Amino acid sequence: MLISTTPTIEGYPIKQYLGIVTGETIIGANAIKDIKAAFTDFFGGRSSAYERTIQEAKQTALNEMSQQAAQMGANAIVGVDLDYETIGSSNSMLMVACSGTAVIV
Repeated sequence: MLISTTPTIEGYPIKQYLGIVTGETIIGANAIKDIKAAFTDFFGGRSSAYERTIQEAKQTALNEMSQQAAQMGANAIVGVDLDYETIGSSNSMLMVACSGTAVIV
């Protein structure tokens, strides 16, 4: 499945637009990650634990969107947009949502 944030894919003319597809995931950061992140925040540097969590959530949302597009008969998704939000009473959950247009190229 070709996935692009642009409205077209160079070298692949769009033959048919099939519709909007989406993918969403909500993932929690556990207490261990929070403790590690607190040390990183205090001492400086990057939080690899949180980075891995964000990457996992993004990939899950993209996979969900790709599966939806494949079920529609698409072989590509164009105009993809990714959104990140924290949710929950203490903002301890991360929501990643993506959307795009399923197409046949």
